[in-house]
Amino acid sequence: MNLSRILVVDDEAGMLRSVERVLGEDYEVVSTRSSRDAVGVAEAFKPDLAILDIQMPEMDGFQLMEKLQALDAELDVIFMTGSIHELDTKLIRAIRKDAFYFLQKPFDRGVLLSLVERCLELRRLDRSNREHLQRMEKELSDARVFQQSLLPPEVGKVGGICIFAHYIPCSELAGDFFDYVALPTDGAVILVADVSGHGASAAMLTGIVKSAFHSASSDLYEPASVVKRVASAIRAFAPHHFITLICARVRNDSLDFVNAGHPPGILSTSETSAALLKATGPIISPVVEFSCEQHTIPVRRGSDRLVIFTDAIIEAESSTGEYGLNRLVEEVSKRPVHGNVLSEQILQSVRRFAVGRPIKDDLTLVIADL
Repeated sequence: MNLSRILVVDDEAGMLRSVERVLGEDYEVVSTRSSRDAVGVAEAFKPDLAILDIQMPEMDGFQLMEKLQALDAELDVIFMTGSIHELDTKLIRAIRKDAFYFLQKPFDRGVLLSLVERCLELRRLDRSNREHLQRMEKELSDARVFQQSLLPPEVGKVGGICIFAHYIPCSELAGDFFDYVALPTDGAVILVADVSGHGASAAMLTGIVKSAFHSASSDLYEPASVVKRVASAIRAFAPHHFITLICARVRNDSLDFVNAGHPPGILSTSETSAALLKATGPIISPVVEFSCEQHTIPVRRGSDRLVIFTDAIIEAESSTGEYGLNRLVEEVSKRPVHGNVLSEQILQSVRRFAVGRPIKDDLTLVIADL
């Protein structure tokens, strides 16, 4: 077992012997009468704790503390003083210098032992907490990389459809998810989902959504099949977990979609302002018997545009209220030539509306030029 290391610096030889007798049985103790030599001793000895006299001829305890902590910023210090002059001033200075404790000589054996034991125990706990935090941060970073790997490229072309996506998480592990795939025949399927919460459970749910989505390839990604598979996959989760999603499949001149409690998608055409892909069923929850209708609407390939998003966009707040669906439809109806231009215009419009207020939820925006 490695003993904790304690450096003792005091210009009085008798005081050094007293401290060594008290602490020597339980700790590895090195002492010196020279405050100037103490820096070199500490550099080789690497103490866990330093006990320093305040009044020393070569360098006072406060100056020595600064030099020792320049070598080890985590080094704890207990100050000792035998002087009764300006005692309060020294105590206040010790507190301001973040010393662990201030001890007046002659000290009580039990008090010194208790102080040293408590100081070293807190040091061990602090080190353990920091190591735990570093492990958590590493695991969180790995989970973040994994979750990002679940997402397809933000710009892509599948089945003759151009995709432009923006994915802006508000925390390390987000609850939004989007994906798209090409169909064997001409066309594509697009999915946007929003799972409850953030953190590890949200990351796990997004992974389940992706797995369920791709398992529907045998059904040619029929939207009704996709949402049934998602609903089945989360039945083992706790009741407070839920998912909203919209799945849209474009084949030839038709669009099949299911909207499970999600904000409505927007189909923008050259002839009309916009058609809304409203909810066709409830949110997906482990405690709700899921039933959702699949709807089909006509589309014109080469001119129509599909916009799917999560609620962070329409729920962005300003002093006048929320951004709202009507304002988003108005932006979509401006119909710039390129879908990527529209996506930037929407995000700029939301930011201007929020006037610097943070977006409080994960934000996903997918635009598909059909």
